[in-house]
Amino acid sequence: MRKLTIYLLMFLMLVCAQTAFSQQRPQYSQYMLNNFILNPAITGIEDYADIRVSNRRQWVGLDGAPVTYYLTAHTPLNKGFGSTKYHRALAHHGIGAVFHTDKTGPLRRTGVSFAYAYHLPITNSINVSGGASVGIINNRINSNDLEFGNNNDPLVGGGNLNNNVVDLNLGLWIYSRNFSIGVAGAQLLEDVGSFSAAEEERAAMELQRHYFATASYRFEPTSKIDVIPSVMLKLADPSPNSIDVSLRTLYDERFWVGAAYRHNDAVVGMVGVYVSPLLDVSYSYDATTSNLNQVSAGTHEIVVGFKLLNNRRILCPQWIW
Repeated sequence: MRKLTIYLLMFLMLVCAQTAFSQQRPQYSQYMLNNFILNPAITGIEDYADIRVSNRRQWVGLDGAPVTYYLTAHTPLNKGFGSTKYHRALAHHGIGAVFHTDKTGPLRRTGVSFAYAYHLPITNSINVSGGASVGIINNRINSNDLEFGNNNDPLVGGGNLNNNVVDLNLGLWIYSRNFSIGVAGAQLLEDVGSFSAAEEERAAMELQRHYFATASYRFEPTSKIDVIPSVMLKLADPSPNSIDVSLRTLYDERFWVGAAYRHNDAVVGMVGVYVSPLLDVSYSYDATTSNLNQVSAGTHEIVVGFKLLNNRRILCPQWIW
């Protein structure tokens, strides 16, 4: 009875989360600023070490709503520079790491992974990269966050259900100065790499394979203004497919504003500034359009970026805008 109650609670939480954003993995409104969080082929794409920290508080006002943190870091290796006219970078490697934690009610998912990518110019202006990341995802239910009808339940006063799973992610990225196209797969091993848990606990924490397809284009109507539409399609069978579309306007490669729409979920407003060659900051607010808008005050997400080893003192990223 104890396990049945916990499994039922988990099922209801996952149904609620998948109804809202169709994914087991955390939702990110500002994915276009840090596609590395979704696609390991981005690893080492810029000319400096890129470090980003984010906090996302979803459905504020709803008890037990998701709260997500992540820290990403990646850097190029042996990267040279080709023609500045064509913004060409020589072939090079990239390495990086991702740490993320996501808490929804009593369920916490924490993951750490390490990434590698190889970047290869295929023309004077177009580059292609392929990448992979491998890590561990820990799924844990804390009984201290549960309410029990039976005070004699063995989990009362402590105890956890937890499971560790090997996480494999693969990605491909085609990019130039003015466009990018990417595809990626996450949690590709599903539960093949599951360990350190009883079989019934593993069944309650099964992973889905996730697939992401993204595309963006950078229009330059004037010397000071760039207009950047982007789109992302997310698939995670058996969850419903989901699509995000966004439009951002960048002024003088320093200030930007944008808006996005997530199908059957939210309308998003975004703003950001590249403060210096070291620091950039951005913020987004999701106005919920689903039935959850009756009980939540929306979603807040902030991303702080650092550009270390930035010897060329680049202000606005060249490849991930």
